[in-house]
Amino acid sequence: MGTMQWVGLLLLAFFAGAVVPFQSAININLARGLGHPLWATFTSLVVSVLVLLPVIVALRLPLPSLALISKVPLWMWTGGAFGVCFVALAVVLLPKLGASGFLALALAGQMITSIVLDHFGLFGLVEKHLTLPRLFGAVLLMAGVVLIQFGDSAARSMAPAG
Repeated sequence: MGTMQWVGLLLLAFFAGAVVPFQSAININLARGLGHPLWATFTSLVVSVLVLLPVIVALRLPLPSLALISKVPLWMWTGGAFGVCFVALAVVLLPKLGASGFLALALAGQMITSIVLDHFGLFGLVEKHLTLPRLFGAVLLMAGVVLIQFGDSAARSMAPAG
């Protein structure tokens, strides 16, 4: 893979992360408007389908055959449940933790879980064993989460009165 392709992939991954705070903030307002976080979650996922279907049609992707569908193990159908979990928890927790606090904690959870998945090559992933630099990166990330979530209150408590 060439350098430009690699940079393009990195930028796309950055963009994928950058849209999450927008999605969460918009869904909070939707929850207020619809009266409950689960209605906002449902609406968000329906809109996702409505946006995705024209893309599938435009790309002329064929429907998967029943033979292919029947061969897919049951555990592979659970990905959508994880999406519901993230969207619903974001709608509930983001107003309480703030966008940066929620997303820092969510990212920390993603990173630690990803390190475990990579280390053991779970779900067909390529094994990337835990090394000292990767462990150090995770520790730095966790330190960042603590500073983002609790740094202001710790700074206020250490400030001299007056």
